[in-house]
Amino acid sequence: MQNKMEKTMSVNQKIQSLIPWILVFLWMFLIFNMSAQPATESNSLSTGVTEKLIELLNKITPGADLNMEQVNHIVRKNAHFFAYLILAILVRNALRKGEIPKGKNLLLAIGICVLYAASDEFHQIFVPGRGPQVKDVFIDSAGAVVGIGIYQLVNKMVKQKSFNKAKL
Repeated sequence: MQNKMEKTMSVNQKIQSLIPWILVFLWMFLIFNMSAQPATESNSLSTGVTEKLIELLNKITPGADLNMEQVNHIVRKNAHFFAYLILAILVRNALRKGEIPKGKNLLLAIGICVLYAASDEFHQIFVPGRGPQVKDVFIDSAGAVVGIGIYQLVNKMVKQKSFNKAKL
């Protein structure tokens, strides 16, 4: 009976350790698919988002002179930033339970995100109307660093709260 319980616990632990990595790969797949869109399709999607944003901003600040092309550029670059911010949080979380020391773990998380950003830009060589931009790798990397910073901050706050509860 004991042996069967140990096997069940072991299987459950393995599944629990795989779930964060599955989320990482699903998010990478989403990024890949967005990058695989031809330029016209990608621009159409971001233009739709930009139009809604301009509509909202015009309600908040009537009479604001918003340039569609400039706002669309900002929307597109922010999409890069936030996609990699989320990727970094997912990667950092997946690495959290590993055997790698914390400092190396942080560097590995950043490395994974930067390498994926670079590979994603390379991938765009093969997409109609798109091409690699070093600037986008820097934007993606900045998003990843901020994401890891957010993860670290939230993790520290949760640990501090748990520590304070334990003291009571």
